[in-house]
Amino acid sequence: MFIRHAADVPQRTMDMPGAKSVTMQLLVGSDDGAPNFAMRQFTVEPNGHTPLHKHNYEHEVYILEGDGQFVSGVDGNTIRPIKAGDVAFVPANQMHQFRNVSTRALKFICLVPNKFDCGSACQATPGSY
Repeated sequence: MFIRHAADVPQRTMDMPGAKSVTMQLLVGSDDGAPNFAMRQFTVEPNGHTPLHKHNYEHEVYILEGDGQFVSGVDGNTIRPIKAGDVAFVPANQMHQFRNVSTRALKFICLVPNKFDCGSACQATPGSY
């Protein structure tokens, strides 16, 4: 068990293709002994965005600061406004993207499972360790 402040966790640049001006902090992950979930904090700078992508695991998102757009839908064609205090659930295999269209940082917490594809072989979820 531990307590740490988010400001003490290093930021890593999100280097996925399609990402622009995004950093991630792994607040709690498998290296901390968390067996099931990883808690990550993302910062999207003004005019930045996460990649428009999908994957075979869910995640839950809580918007901490700022406002922007949540892109979703089969082809990524649904755009909804998001702001501090909003919660988003992203089911597995759903296209999604977070865009910052404001003049200040968009910050959000994203929870993901530590492992996915737990059929014959489990794989670590990107950003969970």
